[in-house]
Amino acid sequence: MALPWKLHGDGRSVDASSIVLPEERLSWLRTIGFGAQHVVAMFGATFLVPLITGFPPSTTLFFSGVGTLLFLLITRNRLPSYLGSSFAFLAPIGAATKVGGIPLALSGIIVVGAMLALVGLLVIVVGTRWIDALLPPVVSGAIVALIGFNLAPSARDNFAKGPVVALITLAAVILSAVVFRGMLGRLSIFVGVVVGYVAAVLFGQVDFAAVGKASWLGWPTFTAPAFDASYLAIYLGFLPVVLALIAENVGHVKGVGQLTDRNLDPLTGRALLADGLSTLLAGLGGGSATTTYGENIGVMAATRVFSTAAYWVAGILAILLGLSPKIGAIIFTVPPGVLGGVTTALYGLIGIIGVRIWVENRVDFSKPKNQLTAAVALVFGIANFTVVLGGATFSGIILGTVAAIVVYHAMNVIGRARGTA
Repeated sequence: MALPWKLHGDGRSVDASSIVLPEERLSWLRTIGFGAQHVVAMFGATFLVPLITGFPPSTTLFFSGVGTLLFLLITRNRLPSYLGSSFAFLAPIGAATKVGGIPLALSGIIVVGAMLALVGLLVIVVGTRWIDALLPPVVSGAIVALIGFNLAPSARDNFAKGPVVALITLAAVILSAVVFRGMLGRLSIFVGVVVGYVAAVLFGQVDFAAVGKASWLGWPTFTAPAFDASYLAIYLGFLPVVLALIAENVGHVKGVGQLTDRNLDPLTGRALLADGLSTLLAGLGGGSATTTYGENIGVMAATRVFSTAAYWVAGILAILLGLSPKIGAIIFTVPPGVLGGVTTALYGLIGIIGVRIWVENRVDFSKPKNQLTAAVALVFGIANFTVVLGGATFSGIILGTVAAIVVYHAMNVIGRARGTA
C-alpha cells in the first residue's frame, strides 16, 4: 500500500499537461472535495437500484462504501474506482423477490459474488486471454445489451403510473445531457431524478410521513440471505450477470489505464476478485450487489485527478450516509412516475453500452456468425422467451446469454471446419 500518498506539486492545482496519479494527492481539503464529487457522481445511480428492487437504501449505501474501501485494499491502492450498485442484477433480483422475497435475491447475489471472486483468482493465476476467447466482443456486447433491453417492460409499467411526472423526468435527463457542461452534464440521470422529484412534490405525489419518523443516525437494516436448492432456476438466472460484471471490470481497468497512460491489465484479476468479494459481502448483509462505476471515470477524466485518496474519502462518506435512516427514508419517497422516466433512459443506456462494445471493437456484422449471435440473443432477451424444464423456469436473460455463447462458438467451429467462416 502506497500510504501516505505523495503530494502532487504544491497540492493546490493540477497543471493542464499533467494528472494527479493514483499514488498522489492534492491537499487534504481538496482531496475531501474530490471525494465528495465522487459521492455525488455515484449517488444518482446507486440509490436507484434499492429504490427499484425494494432493498433498504441505507444498507446499499453502507455496503457500497465498504466495498469501495475493500476494492482499494485488494488492488493495493493502484486502481482508482468506486463500487456502486449494479444494474445488471435488476432482472434476476426482480424474478427472485417475486418468488422468495429479498432473502432469496440476496442468496443469488452471493452466488454471483462468489463466482466472480473465483474468476478473479483464476485471472490472477492464468491471465485474461481465456476471457477474450470465451467472450469475444460480439458475445459480451450482446449479453450486456439484452440485460438492459430485457428491463424495458418494468420502465413502461412505472411510466404508466405517473405519465406527466415521468415525461418531465425523462425530458430533464435528455436536456441536461446537452445543456450542461462538465460534471453536471455527466450526471444527467441524477439531474433528471431531482427535477422529476421536485415536479412530483409540486403535484402532491410525495408522502413525507415516513421521513419525519426516521432518525438521523442509526444502523442500516441488515437482512440475512436464504438459500433454497429448490430454486435452482432462480440461481441460474443470476449467472449471466457474472459475464456482464467481467466485461464491466475489464473495461474499467482498460479505461483507467488509457487515461493514466499505464498498463493496468495485471490488476484485472484483483479487480474481479475485489468486486466479487464486495458483492458477496453486500449479499450477506442485505445490500445491493456492486460494480465499478463509469460515472466516476467521467469525474476523473474531467478533473484529471486519479488519486485513490479521493476514493477513500468517497467510501467513508458513503458509509456515513448509510448510517442515516432519514436519508434512506427520503430515497424511498421517490414516486413511480420519476422511476418510470429515469429508467426509460437508464435501461436503454444499459442496452446501448452493449452496442458500444460492438462499435469500439469494430465487430464486423457482415459476417453471419456475428449477425446471428447478436440477433438471436437480443430477441430472446427483449421478448423474454421462457422455457420450463422439469419444473424450473428459464427466462430471457439466461436463454439469451446461452444463445449468444453457443451460437457464436458453434458457428465459428463449423464455419472453420467447412471453410465458410
